Amino acid sequence: MYFEYSDKVKGLINQVNDFMEQYVYPNEKVYDKQLEEGPSRWIVPPIIDELKNKAKEKGLWNLFLPESEYGRGLTNYEFAPLMEIMGRSPFIGPEVFNCSAPDTGNMEVLVRYGTEEQKKQWLIPLLEGEIRSAFAMTEPFVASSDARNIESSIVRDGDEYVINGRKWWTSGAPDPRCKVLIFMGKSNPNAPTYEQQSMILVPMDTPGIKIIRNLNVYGYDDAPHGHGEVLFENVRVPASNMLLGEGKGFAIAQGRLGPGRIHHCMRMIGLAERALELMIDRAQKRVAFGSAVVDKGVIRQWIADSRMEIDQARLLTLHAADMMDKLGNKEAKKEIAMIKVVAPEVAERVIDRAIQVHGGGGVSQEFPLARYWTYARIVRLADGPNEVHREAVAKQEIKQFNMKRSYSLKH
Repeated sequence: MYFEYSDKVKGLINQVNDFMEQYVYPNEKVYDKQLEEGPSRWIVPPIIDELKNKAKEKGLWNLFLPESEYGRGLTNYEFAPLMEIMGRSPFIGPEVFNCSAPDTGNMEVLVRYGTEEQKKQWLIPLLEGEIRSAFAMTEPFVASSDARNIESSIVRDGDEYVINGRKWWTSGAPDPRCKVLIFMGKSNPNAPTYEQQSMILVPMDTPGIKIIRNLNVYGYDDAPHGHGEVLFENVRVPASNMLLGEGKGFAIAQGRLGPGRIHHCMRMIGLAERALELMIDRAQKRVAFGSAVVDKGVIRQWIADSRMEIDQARLLTLHAADMMDKLGNKEAKKEIAMIKVVAPEVAERVIDRAIQVHGGGGVSQEFPLARYWTYARIVRLADGPNEVHREAVAKQEIKQFNMKRSYSLKH
């Protein structure tokens, strides 16, 4: 399969690259400094809004949203190289272009399943970058990788729904700009298995919502975005906040998680590329046992393995994106599952090699690699653990094998 980008996409690749070089990379340390020296780590550094305004001015805004009047008209395949570039600066890059999680997934949900009133109230402010959002699905007391386990409740009471439950890893909930979240819970425990869950829009200022604590990731608080453990006690929202209808939670989840998963993979490839560059740069500058580190055989093997693995992951991601565009997310589910396993594992290996080349500095705050590693590690869990995706791939392979064998025996 030969992948080629259109002139339009090539132009956008150059524009996004130039923007990253001119504005994003030089301001990474500015962002960190403003975060540390500000009155609170939970106040957004001013540099973010400055960069977002520059991206808007240059027309590099809302580049995702395939098949939508609200985006730039790019397919998943066309968006892939752009998200990869943004992913090279994982903690500010995507947000600067309004292409960061969980907002991208939530915006896609609103585009696909939201009513006109829901779009007006929440989608438009998200598209403008005026607010941020969260996605409340994972729960602390059940294995949420099997969403059938989710226990939180959504109960109809006249013209309202009453919500009760405890969620955690609700990424973005502690962010002061987070104004709405999408909540997944059980609306009918007696319905068929995949019609028991619903998704509903919940404004963050609704009485009964309490952020119990912010969860750390390997010691990082990920401020000012954060990951909240959130308690919902008799939270009442209008019935009109229901998405698509009662019992449609699993259907929405499948529509949301496909693009969300592939976006994670695109970012992981960009992150791995940057780690490889840091590895080579460091190896050329360090001397050990009489020669430059880059001349050591094992280091050259790491560089070669990293290049081969990154390119393999990129091609697999592009293949999945192409299938999503041509056949739809459902038909591409095996390919999406495959990249969701491959991309973060490749990124984790490449970053780990880069850390080793950097020596003691690699695990310190002197370089960004330690935090990069934690990000790649958590993506092995985000949107479903890799073990679940491997199981899905295996099921598809076995099913296809048996179908082929059955056909061959009949003919």
